[in-house]
Amino acid sequence: MSSALPIRLHWLNKPAAAAGVTWGVPWIKGELNREGLSALYLDGQGDNSRLPLQSRPAAYWPDGSIKWSLHSAVCPEGSTEGYVLERGAEPQEVQYAAKVSVQDTEAAFVVDTGSIVCTVEKRGAELVSRIIRRRLERDSSPAGKGNPESNYGYSGCLKDSNVKAEHLVCSGSELVCVREQRDRLSGALTLRQERFTGETGQAVLEESGPLRAVIRLEGRHRSRSGVGEWIPYTLRLYFYAGLETIRLVHTFHYDGNPHQDFIKGLGILFKVPLNGPLYNRHIRFAGSEGSFSESPKTLHTRRTKGKYAELFAAQLEGRRLQFDPEEDAYFTGLLRDSAVWDSFRLVQDSSEHYAVHKRTGPDCVWIKGAEGRRAGGLGYVGSECGGLAAGVKDFWRKCPSGLELSGLSGNEAALTVWFWSPEVPVMDLRHYDTKTHVESSYEGAEELRATPYGIANTSELTLWCTSGTPDSAALQRMQQMSDQPPLLVCEPEYYHRSRAFGLWSLPDRSTPAKAYLEERLDGIISFYQAEVEQRKWYGLWDYGDFMHSYDPVRHVWNYDLGGCAWQNAELVPNMWLWVSFLRTGRADIFRMAEAMTRHTSEVDVYHFGEYAGLGSRHNVVHWGCGCKEARIAMAGLHRYYYYLTGDERTGDIMDSVKDADYTTVTLDPMRAYFPKDEFPTHVRVGPDWAAFSSNWMTRWERYEDTAYRDKIMTGIDCIKAANLRLISGPTYGYDPKTGILSPMGDDNWGRHLAICMGGPQVWFELAMMLEDPEWEDMLAEFGVFYNLPQEEKDAYAGGAITGKLRFEHPVLSVAIAAYGAWYKDDRTTADRCWNILLENPFGAVNLQEEQTLVTYMEELNEIGWMNTNEASQWSLNTIIALELIAEALPERDPVKGAKE
Repeated sequence: MSSALPIRLHWLNKPAAAAGVTWGVPWIKGELNREGLSALYLDGQGDNSRLPLQSRPAAYWPDGSIKWSLHSAVCPEGSTEGYVLERGAEPQEVQYAAKVSVQDTEAAFVVDTGSIVCTVEKRGAELVSRIIRRRLERDSSPAGKGNPESNYGYSGCLKDSNVKAEHLVCSGSELVCVREQRDRLSGALTLRQERFTGETGQAVLEESGPLRAVIRLEGRHRSRSGVGEWIPYTLRLYFYAGLETIRLVHTFHYDGNPHQDFIKGLGILFKVPLNGPLYNRHIRFAGSEGSFSESPKTLHTRRTKGKYAELFAAQLEGRRLQFDPEEDAYFTGLLRDSAVWDSFRLVQDSSEHYAVHKRTGPDCVWIKGAEGRRAGGLGYVGSECGGLAAGVKDFWRKCPSGLELSGLSGNEAALTVWFWSPEVPVMDLRHYDTKTHVESSYEGAEELRATPYGIANTSELTLWCTSGTPDSAALQRMQQMSDQPPLLVCEPEYYHRSRAFGLWSLPDRSTPAKAYLEERLDGIISFYQAEVEQRKWYGLWDYGDFMHSYDPVRHVWNYDLGGCAWQNAELVPNMWLWVSFLRTGRADIFRMAEAMTRHTSEVDVYHFGEYAGLGSRHNVVHWGCGCKEARIAMAGLHRYYYYLTGDERTGDIMDSVKDADYTTVTLDPMRAYFPKDEFPTHVRVGPDWAAFSSNWMTRWERYEDTAYRDKIMTGIDCIKAANLRLISGPTYGYDPKTGILSPMGDDNWGRHLAICMGGPQVWFELAMMLEDPEWEDMLAEFGVFYNLPQEEKDAYAGGAITGKLRFEHPVLSVAIAAYGAWYKDDRTTADRCWNILLENPFGAVNLQEEQTLVTYMEELNEIGWMNTNEASQWSLNTIIALELIAEALPERDPVKGAKE
């Protein structure tokens, strides 16, 4: 077995209770074969701490050994700070504390975790038709500490000692969508709202245990009237052995007419059976520190005194109450006279405000009960023997969101999680203008093409099936784990040793010069963390993205300037953030990269329709630019998240772009510069072919699909045959059926786009798979050539390439130039790289010291020359240069930053 073992793992955020977790591990070529995977287990380095794993390959090296593996485990309450991945003698030696079983019937999947039994319908409007929770007097499910009545902190209905009981905590669920249609006739605006319900057409059991089960449902929302469908969806449900929780990942796609079809509300509804007196029914909304705790029949009256005041306090804690028919007759008479609050709702209408309201009935006004800034995003409803809680990840960050609890006075309540609350203005996906602005702005094409048709959005939530009413501490644990799902990660040193995702350096402060650069790198991350909060880059469609460039006159980012507003993966900030996480292991950076991946892979990408497999270039609205390009949608941006977490939705997205090159036949990336000719289309070696190669490499390594390896090799052979190899072009005629790149000259367009959109990062890793010396030499040759003085370029290329504009923005070239310096042992090129980096503003200044205090609508910190393009590329290229050419780094005064 491999010398890599044991592998140390640590929690990204240590869970507050027992947790199911899935994560990825990279391997050096030849270290782990397929047979060895099943013998791996987790060791908590304590008594009886060995934990079984459910493992599978995620990617392969060309020799058939495992490149990435995915593992699932159930870690008990009180988990250690970390684990060690070890190898056992035989798989059957591992003992399972609990297992997940899935019964596959004609109509449904019935999942039994040992703590809950969940019926997932395969077709129709019902999603989960029932959840039954098993319970002991002292609940034995591995869920965490609480009061003496239950491990987790529930107050509720208990049975005789050690006698099993079953409680129905959910009696149905459905996806809901409210469409608002607008018509304007004779100057009058007419609004029509219609309710749609999700209807599943396909159900797939993707994983079936013993520790983890995954079910995927796909369908569309259908009108309640039965005529009309829209908004396709994918919903995945995740179950772990022994746990009372269900994780859901919900994706919806937009397929309407943005000028007519507006989403008024979008969410998922769960039905919760209720029993017992109204005063023993409870609702909860978790806040950042405390919770909103009420009952549909509160004990608070103007005559609540003495022992009844004490009982009122007990009610707020969720305890089960009983009244004596004679002794308490007067007080229970007061309760019969008091109001019944049938519905409660929490609406997070912006990142800075939420409000809680309640009402007695549909014909009555909503009364405000609380107001605040950022809600925790977890709601609960239940009665004497427990209920259901739902916690939403990034609830306030992806506003306008909501939680609604209704029907509390009947036999069945509804808990609705709103991804878009119907209490706020409609979701408006129209473009910001009716024409494009190529000259005055930086919009890249004359055609408008500003359509949201085919974009998507993904949200995550966790269900908790409880045996009683959660106390305040339990609610906080639930909220924390819902907002930051637990994840195990490897140590940065191991990621680095295994060359996960190619070439990058570990932090090194061993010299003043290296420490200086590490401070600059940390400072850029800190700046953007602060800027996300200061500028409120939040919202369902915006969260995760940064803005592109800054306007110091107005003291704002260019939010209204086409091509300069949202970044949309321009110059690969995704890669910068992911590499920054890999080298540091910092949880805060991981969450930034995760949010950006969720955004760019869904919102900026077309998942069906005319532009399927392509994405939208940066614009005022994310889908607004007429340039639809493969680089925004390429698998190379998203595979970090997939391999680190095993996220199936990201896997879907990477699968969907494998043939994105075919889309360029109908939308030629170079249509503005090359008329239609004998070639089906035209592409640049980068970013277009580089993006294709990232898609194909990912397909090859995940599925061992050699057809896509062969397509890569065809393109590489064409580039090898060009007059100046990779230096030639960079635009070629292209045929997606054959993969052949046809030369169109040695000097037909600028080359900076070839190496600033993730091409080098993809190609470096591809080189490790291909082990082709000529491909590596071509990369190095291009890197050395890029920053040569013009006379040396002329001599090398025989005058075939002219003009400085062919090799713009030297800072963008440093990654591939550093590779050339390292590969060819070229100190002159290495020196050029460091001069470029150190003389760049991001290398020359401390951003925190550079900021000035200005007043816009309020006081803000500002750096007037800021732009995300260079922040991202300078950081990514510096990290790579520190790995390849650190020995050439000139020493600098750590205080002044001047060369010695």
